[in-house]
Amino acid sequence: MAFLLYNSPQSTCSQRVRFVLNAKAQSFDEIKLDLLAGDQLKPEYLALNPNGVVPTLNHDGNIVTDSSVIIEYLDEVVPQTSDLTPRDPVKRAAMRSLMRFIDEMPAAAVRIPTFNLAFLPHFAAMSEHEFIAFAESKPLRKEFMMAMGRTGFPRKEMDSSLERLRRTYVRMNLSITDSGGPWLFGKDITLADVSVMPALVRMADLGREDDWSDLPSVAKWYESIRQHAAFAPTYYPGSLLTERFAHLRTKVL
Repeated sequence: MAFLLYNSPQSTCSQRVRFVLNAKAQSFDEIKLDLLAGDQLKPEYLALNPNGVVPTLNHDGNIVTDSSVIIEYLDEVVPQTSDLTPRDPVKRAAMRSLMRFIDEMPAAAVRIPTFNLAFLPHFAAMSEHEFIAFAESKPLRKEFMMAMGRTGFPRKEMDSSLERLRRTYVRMNLSITDSGGPWLFGKDITLADVSVMPALVRMADLGREDDWSDLPSVAKWYESIRQHAAFAPTYYPGSLLTERFAHLRTKVL
């Protein structure tokens, strides 16, 4: 099997897929896209992924898009050196239900502090005409970009995103407690853990690790996933926002 992953080092969705590939000790090639330069909007990439987002997986010529779809696909097609999906149908359904919550809540909420703190200086330097042209070229994120504008999301939106993330940590704590941990569904790591991982890594990178310090199960979970063998190769140098954007190293959210 040959895997080619179109992704971006700092993309939280890309990090999910890299983690699964690494957890399964599966070799893969990467094409790294610069999202601020608009690599994901070039015709040759849009021919693979009409949504104009990363990641995209090419598996022996078969194209798979959307990180949630890709990680489930990989867990099905890669030899089970590391099974990330419960075999019990009830537990599998519970995992998928939590994954939907993760996509709706933390995966979406984390975009607001990411764009406001990391990417906004890039967009603020554009002319209004350049910014609108860039926003309108994004098939899936046009409305999001226009809502942000060149001045960023208002404080109300930032606070709302933090509140949604907080609800995620509480939900995680409940799941870990109910299952006995250390992972969301018990003793084995699942795709749900992989799905939520990048949101917590991102918020820690933005200086918000204390946001779950009062939830011991979540704090332990975070340390456990950072110690997982797949973590270091997934977060290779350049994968954190603070490694790319110098202004973030002193930024307070």
